[in-house]
Amino acid sequence: MTPAPLVIAHRGASGYRPEHSLSAYRLALELGADAIEPDLVSSRDGVLVLRHENEISGTTDVASRAEFADRRTTKTIEGASQTGWFTEDFTWAELSTLRVRERLPAVRPGSAAFDGEEPMLRLDDLLALLDDAPRPVGLVAEIKHASYFESIGLPLDELTAAALSSAGWASDDRLTIESFEQTVLEQVSARGVGGRLVYLVEKSGAAADQIARSGSAAVSYADQIGAAGLAGLASSGLHGISLDKSMLIDAHGVGHGEVVDTAHAAGLDVFTWTLRAENAFLAKANRTAGGKEARGDWRAEFATIMGLGVDGVFADQPELAMEARRALGG
Repeated sequence: MTPAPLVIAHRGASGYRPEHSLSAYRLALELGADAIEPDLVSSRDGVLVLRHENEISGTTDVASRAEFADRRTTKTIEGASQTGWFTEDFTWAELSTLRVRERLPAVRPGSAAFDGEEPMLRLDDLLALLDDAPRPVGLVAEIKHASYFESIGLPLDELTAAALSSAGWASDDRLTIESFEQTVLEQVSARGVGGRLVYLVEKSGAAADQIARSGSAAVSYADQIGAAGLAGLASSGLHGISLDKSMLIDAHGVGHGEVVDTAHAAGLDVFTWTLRAENAFLAKANRTAGGKEARGDWRAEFATIMGLGVDGVFADQPELAMEARRALGG
């Protein structure tokens, strides 16, 4: 049995290699991660590709590619105006010619040294990598912007179910599906995908599917993680929630685990994102000298969060999260 909490490599070992690259995923396996988390968006021709967002100017070399200059555009996605290049405006054949880049080069210059070396990947590529791994490794797949993609004729529930079924993963006990939208989780389940379903929760605001359905009357994330809301999530068939870590640890480095206890009482597992070692991402109390790219007191922060009893953590440096887990006796 895997010790608690589960350590999930966030977009691969993204503290060391450009996120969602083959080398990031391979390194996560080498470092011993229990599971790997990709983000799923779609190409124009319905291929599920692995990117943090469908706007890809910050994570690929698309902005420097003259042949794609005319694809630059402005769109409104979940109420926010964005300008750039979007996966849904490219075929997979076109996307496969792009090369990936570090999203946070100022904080992670070591990772940025690998810019331009690797292509984008599909979900199929990652599934094949996991099937060939020397040990069982879980998949925690995040479906991104489901309401938006459905509105443009690219239903991610259908595409995800088809891809997982084709690869023999739809009923694999290593599978978890997560999203900030409950609707798509229910849709994927209805399509016969048997993985665990985890609802991602922001610190403020409301989910995109809730807003699309109810506008200003949309139920907030805060209401959804109250006792009644959590009980409702559990009764709807969800298996867990995943929280922004700032909901569990404050700027003083003090942990607040009330929502963890309430969720557990409702029968839900609790995950949190994202454990990162650099000062730029730590609670103010856990930052040390050396600038935003230097590692701060990550041991204290990771221990505080894990000590709240969470069932899983997403980590950019998975081996550090595993070290923290061992220090707590896990």
